[in-house]
Amino acid sequence: MSNLRRLALAAVAVAFGAVTLGSWTRINGQGMSCPGWPACALSGGSVWEWTHRLFAMAVAPMVLAVIVLGWRERRRPFVLTTTIVMAALFALQVLLGAATVHLANSPWSVVLHWGTAMAFIATLCAMIVFAGPENAHRPSGAAGTEIALTGILAGTALVAFVTMCVGAYVSSSGAGLACVSLPGCAGDVLVYSQGQYVQMLHRFVAGATLFCASSAFAIAWMRGASPRVRASVTVGLALLFIQVLLGLLNVALRLPIDLREAHAANAAMLFLAFVVATLFAMVDARGFDTAAAAR
Repeated sequence: MSNLRRLALAAVAVAFGAVTLGSWTRINGQGMSCPGWPACALSGGSVWEWTHRLFAMAVAPMVLAVIVLGWRERRRPFVLTTTIVMAALFALQVLLGAATVHLANSPWSVVLHWGTAMAFIATLCAMIVFAGPENAHRPSGAAGTEIALTGILAGTALVAFVTMCVGAYVSSSGAGLACVSLPGCAGDVLVYSQGQYVQMLHRFVAGATLFCASSAFAIAWMRGASPRVRASVTVGLALLFIQVLLGLLNVALRLPIDLREAHAANAAMLFLAFVVATLFAMVDARGFDTAAAAR
């Protein structure tokens, strides 16, 4: 394994830890326990927020090292573009972290902070894939099938991302229990309050994610995608079923803190699973194109 892949993998682990700690801090009501930025007085209530910030600061030197190594290996396909996007997203994430504190964890600031963090981690995952060995895992299908599958998987990852961001808004706006019945809201066909609109939107995009993920799973297995694509899609679909169960339990048990955090963390892993599946399919499709050009 190359140094670039090792560093990117370590950065993913630490960045995911920072995201999870940030979510846990806010869900526990400690999101404003450290109202100053970048530092504040360390007290009992601010321990979680300080831990989150320490994790976030630990990511910075890792990102710098990945940028340096990415620049050195910029001739590899997609590495230079990934390096630039990753650096831009990290800088934006730092600014959004400060803005979230100054805006007192307003719902939209939470959504932007969370969404940017997940997009940043997705670029680190891309670096891991693109910095890997160049032996393409070519399936038995045709190039057109691989390109089409890449598009389907990318669409699924995008819908999962939107679902995750809408869920972050639901959680941060206090609309988690705006609808306590299925499939409608409070037994009504029409939705009236803003919280109910947001909750039903979350359910709608979650249903769209389920449809897209199931379709991608079926196509990947029926059309002979590479083993790593099929494995990633299978993991993503399994995480989606877990996500649905966690969502139902959150409503049934009236949003216990542990389940809320599990719901948020699982949503992140679900999104990343389909991102990785998309990246693998893209590399496979490029392998077909390279082989065709060589002939």
